[in-house]
Amino acid sequence: MKESLQLNQKQKLHQVLSPLQVQFVRVLEMNGPEIEDAVERELEENPALEVDSDTPPADSDDNTFNETAEDIQLADFRSEDDIPSYRFEAHNHSAEDRAFEPVAVQGGGSLMEQLNSQLAQMNLTDKQLRIAHIITGNLDDNGYMTRSINAIADDAAINEGIDTNPQEVREVWEMVRTLEPTGVGAVDLRDCLLLQLKAKPQTQDVKVAREIVEHNFDLLSRMDFSKLRRALKVNEEQLRDAMGVIRSLDPKPGGASLPGESGEEKMRHITPDFVVENEGGVLNLIIPNRIPALQVEKSFADADVEISEATPERQAEAKAFIRSRREDAASFIKALGMRNETLTRVMSAIMKIQRQFFLTDDEHTLKPMILKDISELTGYDISVVSRATSGKYVATRQGIYPLKFFFSERPKENSDTSSHEVMAALKSLIDGENKKNPLSDEAIAESLKSQGYDIARRTVAKYREKAGIPVARLRRNV
Repeated sequence: MKESLQLNQKQKLHQVLSPLQVQFVRVLEMNGPEIEDAVERELEENPALEVDSDTPPADSDDNTFNETAEDIQLADFRSEDDIPSYRFEAHNHSAEDRAFEPVAVQGGGSLMEQLNSQLAQMNLTDKQLRIAHIITGNLDDNGYMTRSINAIADDAAINEGIDTNPQEVREVWEMVRTLEPTGVGAVDLRDCLLLQLKAKPQTQDVKVAREIVEHNFDLLSRMDFSKLRRALKVNEEQLRDAMGVIRSLDPKPGGASLPGESGEEKMRHITPDFVVENEGGVLNLIIPNRIPALQVEKSFADADVEISEATPERQAEAKAFIRSRREDAASFIKALGMRNETLTRVMSAIMKIQRQFFLTDDEHTLKPMILKDISELTGYDISVVSRATSGKYVATRQGIYPLKFFFSERPKENSDTSSHEVMAALKSLIDGENKKNPLSDEAIAESLKSQGYDIARRTVAKYREKAGIPVARLRRNV
C-alpha cells in the first residue's frame, strides 16, 4: 500500500461579526420598554457604566413627553367629570405614612382559576376535587379537553398517587362539563356546541339546532342548506331560526368570552417607539426617549490606574478587569447610538414613502412598500431594516400602528396599488354580496378587475384567507 502526500487549495468564504455588531443587532431588535430594561440591567451589572448627570437626554427638548406618572393616568379619562374624586385629593403625609393608591387589576382571572373557584363550591369529596383539578389543568385556552379519560386516570394514579379508574374520572369530567362558561370540557367543536344547546331552554328553534349539530354536523360544516331542509323536514324560515341559534353559540368558551381573557396581545400595554405629528402639512418625527445619557465611569476611564499594595499578578488581573469592563461600557454606549440613528433613518424613510397616509390617516392612501424599498433609501441591509421595524409601533393622531402595517406587496409587478387597497375593495365586495349566493373567488376577481384591480383568482384567495374570510360555501346563509 503506497502512501502519498497531497497539497490541496480550497477557497472558503465566511463572515465573522464583531462583538459590537452582535450587540448592535441585539439592541436594534428591542422595542422601547425592552431597551429601557436592558439599559437598567447593564447599569446594575457593569460598574464601568454610569448615568451622565451633566448631559440631558438627546431628545429632552422636543422628543420627550413631560407628563408625570399622575398626568399620564389622568389622561386615560375623557374629561374631568370622569376622574374619580380621590385623584384630586392631596396626600399630605410624612414619609412614614402609608397612602392607599387604587390600582387597576385584570378582572375575571384565568379559566382554570374560575373553574376551580366553582369546583370549591360544589359538594365534592377530596378525591373528586383532586381529579377535577387535574382535568381543568388539561384544558386548552379555548376550554377543550386535550387528553383522554384513560390518560388522565393514569396521570392521577402515577403522578398524584390517586387510586382511581377511568369510570371515576369520567364522572368527575361530567361534573366539570356543567361549569360556566358553558361548553368547557368539550372534546371537539360539535361536543362544545351540543353542551351549550342542551343548557338552553328547549324551544322549537333550539330542538332543530340540536338535531342539526347532533345528527347532521357534516351537512352543517358544508353549509348545505338544501340537504339540511330535506333531512330535517323543515321550511326555510325554521332552518334560518335554527341557524341563528347555532351562530349565537361560542365555539371557544374558554377564550375571549371570559373577562380579562381576550388574549395576551390585547392585554399587553403598547408603548409607541415613534410619534409622527402633522403640523399644517409638515410631518415631525419624535422618538420618545426615556433612556438617560450614559458615560464610562471616571475611575474606569483611567487606563493607567494602579492598585497600591498589590502583587504584580493582582495588578495584571485588576487592569484586565478594568479594561474589559471599560470596553464593554463603551461598546454598549456606541451600540445604543447606532440603534437610535438606525431607527431614525428607517422611520424617516417610511414617512417619506407613506407621507400621504401620515397626513390623512387614510388606509387607502398607503403605497406599496417592501423592505427592499427602505433598504434602498437608507443604505441598510434588508436584515437590518427587518430588525428595526419588528415589534416597533408608531403613534399618529388617529391611533397606534405597528411598523409592519405600512409594508404591503404589489398585487402585480409595476403596480402602484397596495395590497391594503385591494383588501379593502375585496371586503367591500363580500360585505355587499348576496348571502344566499355568495361570490366565488373567480367572481370576486372579475368584479375587482372591473374596478381596475387586475389580480388573479389565486391572489384573491390569498387575500381572503389573510383577512380571515371563509370560502363562498361557508359564507352562504339560508
